[in-house]
Amino acid sequence: MDEPAFRTIIEPFRIHSVEPIRMTTAADRRERLAAASYNLFQLHADDVLIDLLTDSGTGAMSRDQWAAIQHGDESYAGSPSYFVFRDAVRELFDFEHVIPVHQGRAAERILFTVLGGPGRIVPNNTHFDTTRANVEATGAEAVDLVIAEGKDPSSLHPFKGNMDLDALDELLTERGPDVPCVFVTITNNSGGGQPVSLANLRGVREVCDKYGKLLFLDACRFAENAWFIREREDGQGERDVVDIVRDIAGLADGMTMSAKKDPMGNIGGWLALDDSDLAQECRNLLILTEGFPTYGGLAGRDLEALAQGLKEVVQHDYLRYRITSTAYLGEALQKAGIPVLSPIGGHAVYIDARSLLPHLDPLQYPGQAVAVALYELGGVRSCEIGTVMFGRRPDGTEEAAPMDLVRLAIPRRTYTQSHMDYVIEVCQRLAERAHRLPGYRIVEEPNALRHFTARFEPVL
Repeated sequence: MDEPAFRTIIEPFRIHSVEPIRMTTAADRRERLAAASYNLFQLHADDVLIDLLTDSGTGAMSRDQWAAIQHGDESYAGSPSYFVFRDAVRELFDFEHVIPVHQGRAAERILFTVLGGPGRIVPNNTHFDTTRANVEATGAEAVDLVIAEGKDPSSLHPFKGNMDLDALDELLTERGPDVPCVFVTITNNSGGGQPVSLANLRGVREVCDKYGKLLFLDACRFAENAWFIREREDGQGERDVVDIVRDIAGLADGMTMSAKKDPMGNIGGWLALDDSDLAQECRNLLILTEGFPTYGGLAGRDLEALAQGLKEVVQHDYLRYRITSTAYLGEALQKAGIPVLSPIGGHAVYIDARSLLPHLDPLQYPGQAVAVALYELGGVRSCEIGTVMFGRRPDGTEEAAPMDLVRLAIPRRTYTQSHMDYVIEVCQRLAERAHRLPGYRIVEEPNALRHFTARFEPVL
């Protein structure tokens, strides 16, 4: 007898340890917002009820990861924990050189310090904030080449993270000598956590081979991307996620990784690649700024936890739960009439703030307005992905970003369905008063990555 399918997708784990949430009032939160200059990054975490600011390093580690920590060897050089970590990475991504770093932006900084520089161009489907900043910090130009559907919040294209192959070919025809490498971000975080198809990656590989260019992956949500390939791409539905991941890796020459995402770590990352000369240059910078190549700014216990996390993240029961539970939040917001980027991504739900607040000009930061209101109303912390994050040009001028989104990033294995039901209710209350929300202006900002530390005030 066939086993019947159930509508309810349960968490494939039991809760073993808990941490308290401190309840706050709207009056408390208004005071906290003013003290933080309306920048949610500046809030104390104890003042947040549901923290959806990021899924980076905020997930819950498993029993087996905590057990692995006890195996951590803290030798400065040649720690056995490094080799456990290296072998776990190679099991999925068969690159010759695996260089640990303390988090993904360190891998970006090292790689672009070597490959970037004035006059260089680095194309990507869409650069995320630290990737773009590390490219531009060297004097190079970061160029986004996502397909047209990836810029349309309402498009139902199944792989909106895909790179525009014609645009890539045109760029390499015109400026090929200036392009040291091509990047593809999986899943495409700035574009709503949208996946990239295996067919598109093969197409990018062909274009790179045509012009003799290295192809790198920003692969921090590789498992979620592989699950979407399995669910949405023709001919992939019966395959094991591990095999899909290996196919993805086999198309690239290297990767950067923030292990605070899919590898289930609270800290960590790596740079992996095949080119020995390039790897040696990167290791020299690693030693200067991160640490010895067998620990790279991490404790041995961190390396052990990441090795175990890589085993857990490709399990089908986990990925089915992860993608379905994210869709649960997104579909509920859609039913409530709240515009969200579709299809729902893997790690987050993205509210289309520009559509929700049509009375605000993009330069009044509608995404920031929605994010501030979510916290004031219900203590839910989210993240603006729009003109605040991407509107400032390298020359200091400002223009509206392609989209103004608010990301509700869901930490892995951390919140229950009742938490998500609460978030849905907060969003519904926000939608009821959306037409009254004020815009914001920036009163102080740094030269780069301004969203982390800028000070805002409402435009009343």
